Amino acid sequence: MKSFAFVFPGQGSQAVGMLDAWGDHPAVAETLREASDALGEDVARLIHEGPKEVLSLTTNTQPVMLVAGVAAWRAWLAEGGDRPSVVAGHSLGEYSALVASGVLTLAQAAPLVRFRAEAMQQAVPVGAGAMAAILGMDAEKVKAGCAEAAASFGPGSAEVVEAVNFNDPMQTVIAGSKAAVEKACEVLKANGAKRALPLPVSAPFHSSLMKPAAQALRERLASVAFLAPQIPVVNNIDVAVVTDPASIRDALVRQAAGPVRWVETVQALRSRGVEAVIECGPGKVLAGMAKRIAPELAAASVYDPATLAETRQQLAA
Repeated sequence: MKSFAFVFPGQGSQAVGMLDAWGDHPAVAETLREASDALGEDVARLIHEGPKEVLSLTTNTQPVMLVAGVAAWRAWLAEGGDRPSVVAGHSLGEYSALVASGVLTLAQAAPLVRFRAEAMQQAVPVGAGAMAAILGMDAEKVKAGCAEAAASFGPGSAEVVEAVNFNDPMQTVIAGSKAAVEKACEVLKANGAKRALPLPVSAPFHSSLMKPAAQALRERLASVAFLAPQIPVVNNIDVAVVTDPASIRDALVRQAAGPVRWVETVQALRSRGVEAVIECGPGKVLAGMAKRIAPELAAASVYDPATLAETRQQLAA
């Protein structure tokens, strides 16, 4: 059996009907019931019916992606899958990883991520912030281009643009105020980026503009009981494994207004002896990133019964 890590996706991988392929799998059905009870709404119906526009609202996307990741995790265990040696999650996915590791229950995490989403949305008015994916340029050049764009507004300007998601060696997401992100896209394309793609998001996630959300999250997390992890969790903000509940809380707070260091996270998984990275939840985004970051790693995704069975066979080979 290969040594493997489970990684959990965040916003962007959601889709209407994303759990339909599980049918009436007991572990998935129970996960949906628990989440519905915790949130006071029919989460199964929201995921099954959407519509897409409603599912894509940050306040819905964050809870449903948590639920989808936890559902796949529980199905994996129910079907006899082994526990990974380490887990991690991309942005919001870190909460799914914490549920998998036993730090939080799903009943705790579902309202928590909805609160996180609401706080993020309230931190910056809709339309005032923006994000864009910069493709075909290394991260250091992206950071330099952001600094150049911000400086163009003159000293004392409130315009902000920062590199916030280091997704793979040639893909970095930037975020900040709308005008500064647009300027940075111009600068970065002029400096050699292949593409600068505006992202359909409602807030500049993980930028310093999210500091009000981070503070609100700090106050909320203070009342949430955390347990020590049963499986090591590599966090986004420090690329570190911490076991003290207070330290885990602090990392989640800083993560809301700090960068997602995914390239380093995958490298940290590799340094722990992991031979395969398994994406647990909808889509194949993180599995693809893992291969681009560390081509020697095997990568797979678990998002329905067929991929679950395939992944178990791959790990046993």
